[in-house]
Amino acid sequence: MRRHQRSACRTQLRAHMVSEAFNAKLSDFGLAKLGPINGNTHVTTRIMGTYGYAAPEYIATGHLYVKSDVYGFGVVLLELLTGMKALDHNRPSLQQNLVEFARPSLSDKRKLKRIMDPTLEQKYPLKAAVLAAGLILQCLESDPRSRPSMEEVLVTLKKVDDAKDKSKDSRGSARKNSAERQEERHRHLSPVQSRHGGAATRV
Repeated sequence: MRRHQRSACRTQLRAHMVSEAFNAKLSDFGLAKLGPINGNTHVTTRIMGTYGYAAPEYIATGHLYVKSDVYGFGVVLLELLTGMKALDHNRPSLQQNLVEFARPSLSDKRKLKRIMDPTLEQKYPLKAAVLAAGLILQCLESDPRSRPSMEEVLVTLKKVDDAKDKSKDSRGSARKNSAERQEERHRHLSPVQSRHGGAATRV
């Protein structure tokens, strides 16, 4: 994992705190609504927080919902999946906003492979990647009511982790079976047959 990934992961995961009830809590993102000023009864709002992570409904209206921070958590997951920062003006213009660039690829396996973190060198279980991509899409839904709760997010993340572990077990089992078949084949070789498949050399 590259340096900026580790830094982004530490920073943003500290920002997205989870309560005991699995609800996302607002932390150092600074997403907040200011209360009445000078005795006014209406509530004025001032948009705060980190651009690229704040939910679209908050950017547009200043209104916060229970699942507004789920959107930001989805952006963090997308960073981890792709190895790219949420915003990077050094990238080509169409790729500077990670969500806009990557969203169309998250529902297509072939396109997903193209945006996966290249430092993984394609050494990852595709099933886990697909599950993670699907979760990210849900977190990035434009309508906050369509986003999963943090409890549901954690359930899916557990499935991603299980898929990763099963992939490791499967690879280990395949290597073991291959070794056992090789050993069995050697045991059944004729005493006069070469271990390399040819005739034994006579002295």
